Amino acid sequence: MKRKSIRPWLNSMVAGVMMGASITAMASGNHAFVPMGLADAVGVIDLESYQMTATIPDTINTHGSALTPDGKYLVAGSLTPRDTEENVSRPEGMTEDEHAAHHGGSGKAPADEQSTGLLYVVDTTTHSIVRKLEVPSPVHHVLVTADGRYAVSTHPMGGGISIVSLNSGQVVATVATGPAPNYVTETEDGQSLLVSNTGNGTVSEIDTQNWFVERNMRIGGSLGHMVLSPDNDRLYVNDDSAGRVVALDLSTGTVAGEYTVGKAPHGVGLSPDGQTLYATSQGDDRLVRITLDDGTRQSIDLPPAPYHLAVAPTDGRLLVTSSEESKLWVIDPITLNIQHDIPLNGIGHQISLAPR
Repeated sequence: MKRKSIRPWLNSMVAGVMMGASITAMASGNHAFVPMGLADAVGVIDLESYQMTATIPDTINTHGSALTPDGKYLVAGSLTPRDTEENVSRPEGMTEDEHAAHHGGSGKAPADEQSTGLLYVVDTTTHSIVRKLEVPSPVHHVLVTADGRYAVSTHPMGGGISIVSLNSGQVVATVATGPAPNYVTETEDGQSLLVSNTGNGTVSEIDTQNWFVERNMRIGGSLGHMVLSPDNDRLYVNDDSAGRVVALDLSTGTVAGEYTVGKAPHGVGLSPDGQTLYATSQGDDRLVRITLDDGTRQSIDLPPAPYHLAVAPTDGRLLVTSSEESKLWVIDPITLNIQHDIPLNGIGHQISLAPR
């Protein structure tokens, strides 16, 4: 059954705020959102002027981020255990007394819940935090499902993922996947999530109708970022320990190929047509471009330490951050020439771009 995209609490928050379609488009369609980690802010990059035009303050060590399908909201996750003195939003349908009882009578987490985490829900037009949602553990990477119903977080300290309803604000499920889950992506039909587990070199496939692990696919190594091919046949996963990107055949669950990247690969992406693979090598200070049909490899020096990578869905431009300097490069996908070098206020992590 197809899931409906209903978010009453989001609608109520913007009730009475009139904005035209053009303003909504400007909120996310021409912008990139870049969590800046220990700078405790998210940078907003204008992709027409190529400048950081705004920051979203009052976030703590945000690393993961994802936009809702309509681009109106950004969900960003904190990699720092939640401050137990900070109030979080009461889930819809829960009374103040029930919420206080859940948190030991005060509405705040008790001292033994130091490992809980936070998701920030941000209005991309006003750049204001409209809600804070509690999750079971600090958050590494984030995904919003294509139907807009759920925010999914990976929890490296918790050994799994959490699924939060963006309708109610409640955690509807947690799923154990493996040690140090890292990255998460979703199949086009929305029936499955794929999670890389750094600690044991596996990829877990999760049924989104019942929230359980259907299978674990063994690759080996130290797995991190992933990208799914447009036909959903292959999953490309970077393996930090072996300096490679592995192509996982999802029909068989076996390795179908591998591509050398260099030391400490991190970011990985595909061109919009799925024919070209891009990956960053932090250890070699390089960005690598691989044509998948013939394996042709091209690379450029990109010091220092190219890190997270995102591919613009409209024209294939590459956005790459550095793990050692506060900057973001915009790179031509064909020539690999640097088009723009944009200063940030901190180290850039999971870049969010509006869908095509």
